[in-house]
Amino acid sequence: MKRSLCLSLVFAAMFSAYTAHAEETCTKIIMTGHPDYPAMAFREGDRIDGAAPALVEAIAKDLKVPLESKYMGTWSEAIAATRKGKADMIVGVYLNEERTQYLDFVEPAFAYDPVVVFVAAGKPFDFKDQADLIGKKGVANKGESFGSTFDTFIKDQLTVTRTDGIAAALGELIDDEADYVIAGYYPGTAEVDRLGFEDEIVALEPAVLSAELFVAFSKASPCRTLAPKFSEGITEITTEGRFQEMVRNAMAEWGMSKSPSD
Repeated sequence: MKRSLCLSLVFAAMFSAYTAHAEETCTKIIMTGHPDYPAMAFREGDRIDGAAPALVEAIAKDLKVPLESKYMGTWSEAIAATRKGKADMIVGVYLNEERTQYLDFVEPAFAYDPVVVFVAAGKPFDFKDQADLIGKKGVANKGESFGSTFDTFIKDQLTVTRTDGIAAALGELIDDEADYVIAGYYPGTAEVDRLGFEDEIVALEPAVLSAELFVAFSKASPCRTLAPKFSEGITEITTEGRFQEMVRNAMAEWGMSKSPSD
């Protein structure tokens, strides 16, 4: 009887471990990203397209793991969805201490993104570094992080409000409701061009910082176990120069699909 009971307990433990392992198996990656960050990521219907999605789709294909690109709302909503595990992966994300609590960042970064200050062309001001922003009114996209150090500087030293999207932030410049906009150089410039503001909005030099863009898995996702394989894939694709081709293709795709009326 005792031997039988012991065997039953052993098999129960084995079954429990097997079940837990099965539940942790990644059968499909649900990926999301920024809906308004060309050429790295942008919304196209119910998908997030762009160079970053193209990168992870290529790696997932090599690993023979299905990947679904999914639009999940604004950038802050996409971050929240990944934190809760509704998305397994998020692409084009800056690393900061808070996000490491719920995201597993995949090393290395796949791109560097200069962050700059945009101003109205007729109202530039002397700008050497971030200290020159103190006392002025700034705007940035809601949910956007610019790295732990600059995020802390914004919180402690600057007056910065948040808008839903870069276009809305640039609109505040045009309407004289703000002195500057903080944004990534590439998406900010793309949005200025799309809106036809090339003669009205300019980017100041130098860049405030150059931040790394990462792929990250939700800590709530079983797919996080694939991080080492994605690390290998990112290293290979960026080293070979294939990612730059993805950027060029994504920028052309975004330019053809968008117009100021969108």
